[in-house]
Amino acid sequence: MNTPQGHPRRWVILGIMCLALVIASLDMLIITMAIPSIRTELGATPGQLQWTVDAYSLAFAAPILFAGALADRYGRRRGLLTGLLVFLAASAAAAFAGSAETLIAARAGMGLGAAMIMPCTLAILGQVFPPHERAKAMGIWVGVASLGIPLGPIVGGLLLENFWWGSVFLINIPMIAVAVAGCLVLIPESRNERHTGLDLLGLVLTAVGSLALIDSIIEAPSHGWASPRTLTFLIGGVAILGAFIWWERRTSSPMLSHAVFRDRRFGGPLVTISTVFFGVFGSLFVITQYLQFTLDYRPLTAGLHMLGMCTVMFIAPMAPKLVQRFGLGPVSALGPLLVAVSMAVLAFGGDPSSLRIIISLGLLGIGIGFGAPTSVDSVVGAAPPEQSGAGSAVADVAMNLGGALGIAIMGAAASTTSTGALSDVTPPMVAGACVAAAGSLVVAVILPRGGVRTASPEKGVPTQAEPSEPPLIADQA
Repeated sequence: MNTPQGHPRRWVILGIMCLALVIASLDMLIITMAIPSIRTELGATPGQLQWTVDAYSLAFAAPILFAGALADRYGRRRGLLTGLLVFLAASAAAAFAGSAETLIAARAGMGLGAAMIMPCTLAILGQVFPPHERAKAMGIWVGVASLGIPLGPIVGGLLLENFWWGSVFLINIPMIAVAVAGCLVLIPESRNERHTGLDLLGLVLTAVGSLALIDSIIEAPSHGWASPRTLTFLIGGVAILGAFIWWERRTSSPMLSHAVFRDRRFGGPLVTISTVFFGVFGSLFVITQYLQFTLDYRPLTAGLHMLGMCTVMFIAPMAPKLVQRFGLGPVSALGPLLVAVSMAVLAFGGDPSSLRIIISLGLLGIGIGFGAPTSVDSVVGAAPPEQSGAGSAVADVAMNLGGALGIAIMGAAASTTSTGALSDVTPPMVAGACVAAAGSLVVAVILPRGGVRTASPEKGVPTQAEPSEPPLIADQA
């Protein structure tokens, strides 16, 4: 539990929480490198390939608030253990899946496990760290969350150079085993002892609203941002989440205290979190593809560039002291500003070199260090201690929504410039499906170079294909 001095083994617990977080974030995109082999081995259709990616994201994002509320009610340590075990079982099922349908279902199970893991890690940190150290711990947590997603394709590429496609899921098993052992030995249980009951209507509204909103973002590059489907899901999701906020202000047993929604420490920082991770996830998604597919770096070399983001570890400890002197608003505002500068470094001045990418990632890390930890700490601190799971889940939702928008909008911008070129070698429908399955950024970066890069079904190693031959959808993934 949280004491003025904090838990005596809180820094070791932080390591366990970061390991659990890496497990959840790594698997968002690790599958992308295995798509060619999955297409070959399982005979997956383009739509099924898309769902192997989307099923995880949707199952991850939609029930996060539900999972956070359950953790408050029944125990945050118990919620984390349950999420890890669900993730373990689903990873094993995915590794040995004999059909595309089984793989999609297993990926959804992994997303559900991740939805239970993520808010519990943040809530546990809020319990074991004292207020004066919490922002520093949040900085490390945020840094790990930021690095996990772009490292997914890199780790996947390394595994596929030596093993079969199921290895990208089996890598989770030893990490989960360590996390479960650490959870059982080190982490104290905490729950809301005065819980008045679950807000079932609120839980349904958050799950349905989040599902509709995230689905609209994920599918927008495929269907179009102005399509009836996208607008229906987007407007419907926002309306349902608005109804959730209205309901929470009136119910006698809210998922979050009524006072939270009137607290400036809660709403403002959520905007900062979303804005920062819009730029972070979108930029990292572009950079990882650019390094491997345009500069022809091997996965390990590309991964080493991510070390530029380690600047977050130096800035995060400084941010709380600056907040005490200048206030939360001015300090956290530096986060989105520096993320924007980082993106400008990449956008202007021609094709970015390796050095410019490292500089950009360094600025990105500094932006995260100023903006995210202080904002996450403010959100967690604004929520009552007995509702720390639900409060942490709201911060996770803001992070995921911002990141999903960043990837989707940058992907949509890339598809706008690449669809015409794709149509020269594939029918428009095939080009659109390819963009939806792979995020389109790989194709957008490569096509101006005069060829389409494919991946060997056996190893996943990039090779060059002639543009005159229509490539398979999965081979462009």
